[in-house]
Amino acid sequence: MSKDASSVNYENNRRILSWAEEDRPREKLMLKGRSVLTDAELIAILIGSGTRDMSAVDLAKVILQHVGSNLNELARLSVKDLSKFKGIGEAKAISIVAALELGRRRKEQDRPQRARITSSRDAYEEIKPYLLDKPHEEFWILLLNRANEVMRPVQISTGGVSGTVADPKIIFKHALEHLASSMILFHNHPSGSLQPSQADKDLTRKLKEAGRLLDIPILDHLIFTDRAFFSFADEGLL
Repeated sequence: MSKDASSVNYENNRRILSWAEEDRPREKLMLKGRSVLTDAELIAILIGSGTRDMSAVDLAKVILQHVGSNLNELARLSVKDLSKFKGIGEAKAISIVAALELGRRRKEQDRPQRARITSSRDAYEEIKPYLLDKPHEEFWILLLNRANEVMRPVQISTGGVSGTVADPKIIFKHALEHLASSMILFHNHPSGSLQPSQADKDLTRKLKEAGRLLDIPILDHLIFTDRAFFSFADEGLL
């Protein structure tokens, strides 16, 4: 290490050691626990040292200010991006990127397992929380991936007691935006009737054909009531 580098480290250490012990990030973590540290203090621990003019905490604050104090935006910065900050060399940048990647992986593992649809009953139970006790008609779709796992439910429209509009363009716009591999259609009958109308049959046929052309097959269309359901697929109408 050069004389200049040694003097910089000495100056940083002297500056940090001059703080009250509870204000030093590492010591603060040990004394009070990790939850009391600010984002800047946590990043300062990763950085380890600042520059001649700034402590590690001050340098961390500069980086956070650059991304609007948004950790999601910080996670998008590459090693090259971070290395542009004065005082952040490749090693420090790598430490920040690695720490944020660990956080992302932990978040990924915390996600509940996606429900897998293997039958019309599965589909009915999945949409139930969204359509139960509705006094008016609504049209929903369930977007699925290639493994028939639920990607997300999407409300398409809300109508009156006896009907609602389901625009095919809007339906497939959602499917394409989310890169769905297939979908299931739903609409409820507040009256409790499980009989599909001719309009229901015509719409299902139209959407099935559009799905075939776009390679996003319609796997089923369920008429939902609070106590039971009608499946177009089960009844051979799809």
